[in-house]
Amino acid sequence: MRMSLLTNSLTGVGVTDLKAIAGWAAANDIHELDVGPAIAMDRQVFEDVLGEGKVEIKTMIYCRNFLSEDEEEARQHQEALKERIRFAGTVGIEKIVCSTGVTKDAFAGTCFVPEKSADACVELAKEFLEEAEKNNVRLCWENCPMMGNIATSPDMWQMLFDRLDSDRIGLCYDPSHLVWQMIDPYGNIFKFKDKIFHMHAKDTHVDYEKLSLYGTQQNAKWWCHRLPGLGDLDWNRIVDALYQIGYDKAICIEHEDPVWDGTEEKVKRGILKTRDHVSQFFM
Repeated sequence: MRMSLLTNSLTGVGVTDLKAIAGWAAANDIHELDVGPAIAMDRQVFEDVLGEGKVEIKTMIYCRNFLSEDEEEARQHQEALKERIRFAGTVGIEKIVCSTGVTKDAFAGTCFVPEKSADACVELAKEFLEEAEKNNVRLCWENCPMMGNIATSPDMWQMLFDRLDSDRIGLCYDPSHLVWQMIDPYGNIFKFKDKIFHMHAKDTHVDYEKLSLYGTQQNAKWWCHRLPGLGDLDWNRIVDALYQIGYDKAICIEHEDPVWDGTEEKVKRGILKTRDHVSQFFM
């Protein structure tokens, strides 16, 4: 097991040079990258980075609402994901992290009824899986409730996997999103052990005093993402569970802690804090 880094936190503060990111990561004992959509898909640059042998690039990420009610927007996002699948196949990248898409009718007042989007999501996923099969790429749904997604809970994971019998579709398991949804972040590692293709290292803190003040519907001020070690998750327990299920891939740093954001220096300090906290449990 080892650490990987999602580029989004660095591109968010203006660092978009893949070679520079790779060099910094390698110098700080991070030898795998997940490349986000702000990095240009320049085949020569990717091949140069891979050719240097300092870091591997095994994952790209593109989470959008592929079923937006704006048909042109939906079409553009669908084609952008297919383009990434083809690019990944060309340069030898193994996985694409994505969302499912969600239709407008899944939202009913304050309720979210993801089952209403299931038919459309399954049919679209079949298109993406056909492209993935051609390019020897696997797709990983991140369980993030934002960015147009219904693969957000164990109930929906099971429903979708039952309807898509494919070894090319699985999860990018992000326990931080389970915390604020009040879903068990530990036991579900065992329940979905065969479908965890990728793993994000991010934490969440729930402020129960604010939750009591606002409730769950008024706003989201009662929870926030934190660095691992500063939130509510037990990373020793998570890493141990991953060892128990035989997970032998990277754990990817997805830095979204607002305390350690805003400047390149702060973001890099947050990344290294995450690296140190999670990797201490590696055997």
